[in-house]
Amino acid sequence: MKLSDLEFFLEDFLAYCQNKNLSRKTINSYEQSLKLFVAYLKNQHDVDKVKEVRVGHIRQYIAFLQERGKYTVVNRESSKLVNFPENRMDFKKEVSSITINNYIRNIKVFFNWLKQEGELLKNPVENISQIKTVRRQKKGISQEEFNGLIEKFDYTKFHGYRNKIIVLLLQDTGMRIGECLELTADAIDFKSKMILLTKTKGNKERYVYFSNVLQRELKQYLKFKDRYTESELLFPTTKGTPLSIQSFEKQLKDVSKMAGIDVHPHMIRNNFARHYLLNGGDFYTLSRILGHSSVTVTEAAYMDLTREEIAKKFQNHSPLSKWKMQN
Repeated sequence: MKLSDLEFFLEDFLAYCQNKNLSRKTINSYEQSLKLFVAYLKNQHDVDKVKEVRVGHIRQYIAFLQERGKYTVVNRESSKLVNFPENRMDFKKEVSSITINNYIRNIKVFFNWLKQEGELLKNPVENISQIKTVRRQKKGISQEEFNGLIEKFDYTKFHGYRNKIIVLLLQDTGMRIGECLELTADAIDFKSKMILLTKTKGNKERYVYFSNVLQRELKQYLKFKDRYTESELLFPTTKGTPLSIQSFEKQLKDVSKMAGIDVHPHMIRNNFARHYLLNGGDFYTLSRILGHSSVTVTEAAYMDLTREEIAKKFQNHSPLSKWKMQN
């Protein structure tokens, strides 16, 4: 089947991204969001050429997403016969402002690339801005909740013990779950208590650090793991193959339900950052540990500590309480 003009340039853009060695996650994000936009242009405006796209098309697409809701826009109508989006619990629910802004960002990257390639005289995204977002406070995990979660893992089974160590590692280091599941045992430096991450977001190597408590846990786990598998991966499946993010997320969800809380991997990473700051850590060091592109990104993500936490921290740093006052 012959590609339209827009489809051709989209495929060319994705090839460009691959040549730039962007991460699979980034390329998949571009492909998914841009194919939906291309399908919208064709179906709603009969536009299939790059030079026909106007700023109004993009503005109307943003409004379309806000009005229509989740899973109402598909790349191919035939996919509905396979995926049945209308059966999803969140079908037609409001698309979050964060998701819409991700779509806007990807569309802007695509058209800026087209302008750079000399395919456009006028860039339709020049006057497109992201929509205003309402920040949602990141929910923390208390010590009692965390201990309750850890206790629900079945330590007698390989996958249960493995998953427990993964959760402890995420809480102690703040690494992403994707980075964690790519680890090999030789990445751990027990002497310096740090781990080298090589397969990261943005493909930039960095170190994360762990405590004496986790050091003991990791050493015990490695002895346990070596009895079950010869895999070089730190956290393989029982068959020695790579553990997927989706599989771990499902297993964590099942255990967290047993513990009476709702926990996912990124929530644990957020919890690390929250408690790192509450324990006196600084934003600059936290930004390096988390692998953020700048301190500004870290500050924007973790300035939403709860009033109770701020009040507690204030009591430890109040100037007046440190002074010796005369009665």
